[in-house]
Amino acid sequence: MPSLAVVILNYNRADLLADCLESIYAAPTRCALAIWVVDNASSDGSAAMVRARFPQAHVIESPVNGGFSYGNNLALRELLQISDCRFQISTANVPSAIGNRQSAIGNPQSPIPNYTMLLNNDTIVPAGALDGLVDYLEAHPEVGAVGPKLILPDGSLDLACRRSFPTPEVSFYRMLGLSRLFPKSPRFARYNMTYLDPDVETEVDALVGACMLLRSAVVREVGLLDEQFFMYGEDLDWAYRIKQYGWRIAYYPRVVVYHYKRAASTRRAIPSIRAFYDAMRIFHRKHYAATTPAAINTLIEIGITLKELLALGRNYLPPAARRVG
Repeated sequence: MPSLAVVILNYNRADLLADCLESIYAAPTRCALAIWVVDNASSDGSAAMVRARFPQAHVIESPVNGGFSYGNNLALRELLQISDCRFQISTANVPSAIGNRQSAIGNPQSPIPNYTMLLNNDTIVPAGALDGLVDYLEAHPEVGAVGPKLILPDGSLDLACRRSFPTPEVSFYRMLGLSRLFPKSPRFARYNMTYLDPDVETEVDALVGACMLLRSAVVREVGLLDEQFFMYGEDLDWAYRIKQYGWRIAYYPRVVVYHYKRAASTRRAIPSIRAFYDAMRIFHRKHYAATTPAAINTLIEIGITLKELLALGRNYLPPAARRVG
């Protein structure tokens, strides 16, 4: 029987987290399941809620909100027994991030799970979804990671759940708005692949960190999430590295998960906007800048900055009473 560890990162959304955990525990899984909740220094009693209502879950309390990669890596490092200096968290002046946890760190008898999932706290997981994704990887040994069809509250597809890499060319089309003007074009709409039927299984470049299942062996091979990315972009970077190691990545729409997207981040719109565009810069500089002409790099950096300024400006358009950030 395969084993699965699900890592759920939480920040000040005990309500959503409770709904997510309820949906997972509501139906037994065929695979051996372990849930790891990482609380990123919440002030709303999230960790206490998990211990009281879901004592079977492992809990890690971080004393700081170090971001998406930082938080998920706390659990990944433990459950996969990884010590990866390339993405090591500096703890020189930080209290122990594991002082209030329930875990098996340091126990050599603790088995490493066959599969590891990243899951947002703002998701609802229907019965059979976890087993369905595990079954897919069991049947496709060449695939290193798989993601489901993510459905938003309005019933539409979360476009981030199947993507191409934001190469300079793809980014150029998006910045010019060509992907929106021609959503059925395989050339201009490559990033979100809107030219494809959402119900068609397909190989993709990248999934979304809101719900993605990986072989634990792949995580150990490619390394942890890159903590340069505070929020956004880390899933693209992980997928890029997975592909570099020769693994395939698949979008599998026969499994559906529901996603209340940005339920937490919309409360802090300005930091979220800045993190989003910072992630664009980091990803481009890390993977494409060295092989892109200097003039194109300059245009891309200018384009990212202009888009960021526009997004920040739009945040101030609503009446002050409705403004967030």
